[in-house]
Amino acid sequence: MNGREEKVPLIRLAIVQYVVLGIFVLLIFGLWRLQILHSDTYANMAEQNRVKEVPILAPRGRLLDREGRPVVDNYPSFSALLLRSQGKACDGNLDVIAEGLHLDPVELKTRVKKLSALPGYQPIFIKYDITPDELAFIESHRNELPELDTIIVHRRLYPKNGFMAHLVGYVGEVSEDMLNNPRYELYNSGDVVGQSGVEAEYNDMLMGKNGSRRVLVNSKGKEVGELSDSPAVAGQTLQLTIDLDLQIAAEEAIGDKPGAIVAMDPKTGEVLAMVSRPTFDPNAFAVRISSKEWNALLTDPGKPLLNKAIQAQLAPGSVFKIIMSVAGWQEGIAQNLHVNCGGGASFYGRYFKCWVKGAHGSVGLTKGIYQSCDVFFYTLAERLGIGRIAKYAAALGLGQKTGIDLPQEVSGVMPSEEWKLKNFRQKWYAGETISVGIGQGAVATTPVQLLRAASAISMGGLMVRPHVVFPDKVPGNYRSALHYTDKKEIPIDPAGWQTITDAMSEVLLPQGTAPSAHIAGVDIAGKTGSAQTISNTLKAKVANKGAYKDNGWFVGFTPRRNPDIVVCVLFEGGEHGALAARLATRVIKAYEDKKNHKPMQHLKPPAEDSTPGERAPGSVPPPAAARASKPTEITGLWSEGGSDSGHLLAARFRVENGEQKFRRAVAAPGLEQFAMNTAPGQNNNLPERKKHAPWDNLPVVVGVLPEPLWRAGETR
Repeated sequence: MNGREEKVPLIRLAIVQYVVLGIFVLLIFGLWRLQILHSDTYANMAEQNRVKEVPILAPRGRLLDREGRPVVDNYPSFSALLLRSQGKACDGNLDVIAEGLHLDPVELKTRVKKLSALPGYQPIFIKYDITPDELAFIESHRNELPELDTIIVHRRLYPKNGFMAHLVGYVGEVSEDMLNNPRYELYNSGDVVGQSGVEAEYNDMLMGKNGSRRVLVNSKGKEVGELSDSPAVAGQTLQLTIDLDLQIAAEEAIGDKPGAIVAMDPKTGEVLAMVSRPTFDPNAFAVRISSKEWNALLTDPGKPLLNKAIQAQLAPGSVFKIIMSVAGWQEGIAQNLHVNCGGGASFYGRYFKCWVKGAHGSVGLTKGIYQSCDVFFYTLAERLGIGRIAKYAAALGLGQKTGIDLPQEVSGVMPSEEWKLKNFRQKWYAGETISVGIGQGAVATTPVQLLRAASAISMGGLMVRPHVVFPDKVPGNYRSALHYTDKKEIPIDPAGWQTITDAMSEVLLPQGTAPSAHIAGVDIAGKTGSAQTISNTLKAKVANKGAYKDNGWFVGFTPRRNPDIVVCVLFEGGEHGALAARLATRVIKAYEDKKNHKPMQHLKPPAEDSTPGERAPGSVPPPAAARASKPTEITGLWSEGGSDSGHLLAARFRVENGEQKFRRAVAAPGLEQFAMNTAPGQNNNLPERKKHAPWDNLPVVVGVLPEPLWRAGETR
């Protein structure tokens, strides 16, 4: 028994065989799972280890004025980002990255953690507009920090000093909170979109389509080759109806005064200029505005982010009287109404003062308009009643949005019996109608609403829709949604229209309320307005009365018949409508100078342009060009250098005052370097860019006349 080998039990042998078989089955299943079932998954993972996808961001479309001149453009800059598609954790390198890019480590970690839920293919932008030394840091650490990369981003370049800021708006990143808004549901966090103004209204047009670049990388993340390139598609260029020359004139006219100026073509609704003050710098938003700067803008009492042209809801004051005049004429009341203004009148047991402390005397419709007699319009309001006043005001667009193609326009308020009952559950009292008759009380309008109403009156009842973009320059879906070319006919009796506009033309004459705004040789019709911000009773009780000065208003158009331009000015705290009128006529003067190819100049003192009592109402003063056509003679004395005689020489120079060629702006302020880069197909009729000598603008000296020896052009 000892010499015989022991046999392995069959049961044990069977167990070993089954174990080996099971191992082989598991190996085969695993191989099948890797090679067949999940082959695509692991192939993609392997591909990600050697292929990197780099985004190519599309530049936004440019904004041009009506003549193709640059208003908003782009400039290239480098931004730093983290690529997470490599499947590598980058948390351990964030301190090094923060130090190299001069970032706060805590803020960087917070940002990465906050955006970690985004899809892995979506990079995280960690710093914009990096400096050359920060770019050098990234390039020198490609091996150690393969997840850190740079990308060329086309940043917005806006005009300097807040020029046109409210109209063009600004851009900003889509935040996590914004993604909950249906308006932004198709965007990703970090996308740059329009946030206000034209940038927001036409964002879909201006945004391009991003591209990407697929490159091969080695085990250290360094690029070793390129696989494919899907180029970005730039956003569409958008041409505005704005005339840069008029925009500059409006910006210069209003200066730092709080308020707004809007100019429009009354035949088409094309907005030619739009200014709001105070303003802000959209360039602060082009990269990323700091929390401190943002809070400063939000808490500024002047509300610089508010576009007062379409969002300031204020009492229109006496400008409302032209609407009252239309209502009174159409109802057959105003043409036969005459009152005796003794400085005020009593209505419903209360005494209402006229703005003139003395008296206007006998007043009819014409005098009531050009001298803005409150008593006349108190009486007209009493005769009309609030129902008929509200009817005509609503027909002329008050109390409703104009439909201008800018976001966040407000509707204003036009009170009525129904309005008060609905909003306050109170009845309307007849005494409230008296204040409404002079544009006070509950009436609240925006400058663009008054502009549209005055435009309709100037055109005999043709009401157009204001717009800042040419309808034929946008896709059909915009045209169908925004109704740029909508027009409405408001019935206005031709005789009443002529009477009212003739009376408005006397407002800027010596007998009117704004003679200081008169421009020699230009036929302007307009209406001034001064509107209280609080009641006189309440103002008497406050300590800081200067903070509650009346607002100044003016609407005007030229020429009186078939006008080419209508302008509305709001001068907050301006007190008198005549001051607002001066601002408006500066814009009108620029328009006339450009049309006549004259050099744009500041207005002369009003005393030079008007002589009281020498012109009949409605007459046009003689043009100032007659005086300017005469040559100016200048006498000079000098001694010759190096002469020991001590004698003085004398001569007389004749300087011709010939008209100079009108010199247009080539671009919005700060964008002159883009002036020659007008998009193909646009009006590229821009002046040649060249350096001018400091004396280029001086008149030409046509002769040197040292009397009595010889004259220019004569032979000796």
